[in-house]
Amino acid sequence: VQLQASGGGLVQPGGSLKLSCKASGIAFSIATMTWYRQAPGKQRDVVPSINSSGITNYADSLKGRFTISRDNSRRTVYLQMNSLKPEDTAVYYCKSEVYGVDYWGKGTLVTVSS
Repeated sequence: VQLQASGGGLVQPGGSLKLSCKASGIAFSIATMTWYRQAPGKQRDVVPSINSSGITNYADSLKGRFTISRDNSRRTVYLQMNSLKPEDTAVYYCKSEVYGVDYWGKGTLVTVSS
C-alpha cells in the first residue's frame, strides 16, 4: 500500500495550492479518503474527507477555502486550497480507510509566508 502526497511548497498569503494523493494497493473506489494536517508543535487535525459516494465533510473553519475531490480513474484525491493564510502552514497527510483499515501516506509540506 502506498499513498503518495505531492503538491506542497511555499506560497504567499492569499495564494493557492492543489495537493494530490495517489493511492496504490487499496480498493480506492470504496475508500474514504481524508486529508489531515499537522502544524509545528500541534496535534494532527482533520482537514476534509470524501467517501466513496463523493460525500464530503469539512472542518467548519475551512469551508469555502478548501475543496476536496477525487478521481477514481486516477486513484487520486485532491485538496484545492485557496486564500491561504500563514496559519495553514503545516505538513499535510492523506489517509485511506477501507473496511476500518487505515493507511497513511507521508506528508507534503505547505508553507504560507511572504
